[in-house]
Amino acid sequence: MGKAKKGPKFAVMKKVVTRKAIKNYKEEVLNPKKKDLSKEKLPRNVPNVSSALFFKYNTALGPPYHVLVDTNFINFSIQNKLDLEKGMMDCLYAKCTPCITDCVMAELEKLGQKYRVALRIAKDPRFERLLCTHKGTYADDCIVDRVTQHKCFIVATCDRDLKRRIRKIPGVPIMYITQHKYSIERLPEATIGGGALFFILLEEVEKTWKKTWKSIYM
Repeated sequence: MGKAKKGPKFAVMKKVVTRKAIKNYKEEVLNPKKKDLSKEKLPRNVPNVSSALFFKYNTALGPPYHVLVDTNFINFSIQNKLDLEKGMMDCLYAKCTPCITDCVMAELEKLGQKYRVALRIAKDPRFERLLCTHKGTYADDCIVDRVTQHKCFIVATCDRDLKRRIRKIPGVPIMYITQHKYSIERLPEATIGGGALFFILLEEVEKTWKKTWKSIYM
């Protein structure tokens, strides 16, 4: 006859129910439709951005462009066999400087051996290193905060969530990969290749048109 297996013995833990927990439970059972005032008082984390800014021309953008890259953009560039600086210049028809923050670099180092090629590319001397003074190493928050304060960057990313967050910031273009090449979103054609003079010429044409209109009809 076989012997019964003896398993390890565990101590029985007793859960102590406090008076406060009983009171809250009774309130929830008796008044299920009662509103939680603590939740209503929480402030909404919505940035106060004027809608008029979305239609305003960003004068801070101009060649040479500073392109802020994130982790997955470098990784997708490797997968599509794209040279970052050359691909950016082919997309924007102007000189481009790839920029990388300390948070993105720390994220690449944390990812380990799988992203060793991406880390080697990020350490290229052609990349401009941007120092981070804030706490934490979450790259997406770092990029969003930096772009909100300084609108002189183009954000290069393939991350859907980050793109959605960047679209809420007015005047910041997004670079992404499509059909094995770089493409740009929200950058006016007049700014590509340093064509910002178009806006100056347009203003001059409007002024002359107003003068002629006044001389004829007034």
